[in-house]
Amino acid sequence: MPSQTEMRGMAPERITGRSLLYYLFLSLPLFAFFTSIFIGPFHINPVHLVDLMASKILGYATDLPDVYSTVIFQVRLPRLLLGMMVGASLSVSGAAFQGIFRNPLVSPYILGLSSGAAFGAALSLAFLPGVSIQYAAFFFSLLAVALTYFMATTNRSTPIVSLVLAGVIVSAVFDALLAIVQIAVSERALQSIVFWIMGSLGTASWSKIYSAFPLFALGCTVILLLRWRLNVLALGDEEARSVGLNPERYKIIFIVAASLAASSAVAVAGVIGLVGLVVPHMLRMIFGPDHRTLIPLSLTFGASFLVVVDDFARAGLGFEVPVGVITTLVGAPLFAYLLRTTRSGGWE
Repeated sequence: MPSQTEMRGMAPERITGRSLLYYLFLSLPLFAFFTSIFIGPFHINPVHLVDLMASKILGYATDLPDVYSTVIFQVRLPRLLLGMMVGASLSVSGAAFQGIFRNPLVSPYILGLSSGAAFGAALSLAFLPGVSIQYAAFFFSLLAVALTYFMATTNRSTPIVSLVLAGVIVSAVFDALLAIVQIAVSERALQSIVFWIMGSLGTASWSKIYSAFPLFALGCTVILLLRWRLNVLALGDEEARSVGLNPERYKIIFIVAASLAASSAVAVAGVIGLVGLVVPHMLRMIFGPDHRTLIPLSLTFGASFLVVVDDFARAGLGFEVPVGVITTLVGAPLFAYLLRTTRSGGWE
């Protein structure tokens, strides 16, 4: 057993090691980006990639065939950036919801968001061909969250239990409406609905990035700037009031911000499960429950996690699988392993 002097000498090493791990997780998107950009059936040399990037930035002409530019700037880069944005949105909103509800089993879909989005997308695919799937999914996802919140609010108070129960009710209603749409549509439309519900980045485009980025940036920025207040909310309403914090006001702020971020992700990529549940929980197990650390790490690790999973979904099996299927297959056993090997799941 080491002496007190030795233990004092060991402490800085442990702190340094944790700090290095923290900065490593913050830098993961860079590694994921420069690895994923080369993955695909069309091989691109790193020298050619640098030449293409430089030609776009500096504005000079390159001798490479047009197919290189198409693959990088119209296929891989939009998909990569969209995957990072979706992963970061779901992870940050999941971490925020878990802090608000004081429950590690909460995901961004707890308030009926995914069910509302699925119904909106199905409605657009089946009966409203002139309406964008993205806008329909976004509108109905926010409508579901609004219905949940107003259903749970009584006497200017929104108890957590009431909010969860209202979310279950709203989800059930939209799931029933979705079932009616699936029964009424043609076989081709039904296939499109099922594929969208599985969650995929295969339809990534610059237009989707441009339309979803403002809401993603707004929601995630609010949560990042106010993240220390999640530590207070996680202690309970009475403790929050004792330090001068209005819990109802900040619950509304975080719910709106997290819902905007998650809705923007679901609208452009479909329902991708377990990312908003598993990623914040994994980080909490490793780094602890302090949201000042947890929220930035959820942003970077969530972005990297979904991009790496999508790499496997589009290239690991020889044919493309919806990324939502892979996140469930990868996330579930990993989550179960961490849950069994970490005391209290990192929550206490």
